[in-house]
Amino acid sequence: MAKSTNLYARIEPEVKEQAEKILSALGIPSSSAINMFYKQIILQRGLPFEVKIPDRTSVDISALETEELHAELEKRYADMKAGRTKDAKTVFADIRKNYGL
Repeated sequence: MAKSTNLYARIEPEVKEQAEKILSALGIPSSSAINMFYKQIILQRGLPFEVKIPDRTSVDISALETEELHAELEKRYADMKAGRTKDAKTVFADIRKNYGL
């Protein structure tokens, strides 16, 4: 059996609870998940996911006034006309490719 060492970390209680609930449903002990994370850091030579500030935030259309909603729709229509969007078929193909589905 491989040697092991202890790791002590401070984690927000809500984050810990939510993550452990998911890991439990998957049948993965927290220590195994942390070990997998560390192994991925080694394999990727960095974090195994992107860490960046999103280009823009989502818009909650239910909170918009009529004029604001129309302005958002006009922006998105302009994005579509300028080719800055992808159709659903392409998006789902990208997801399947990126995640091996």
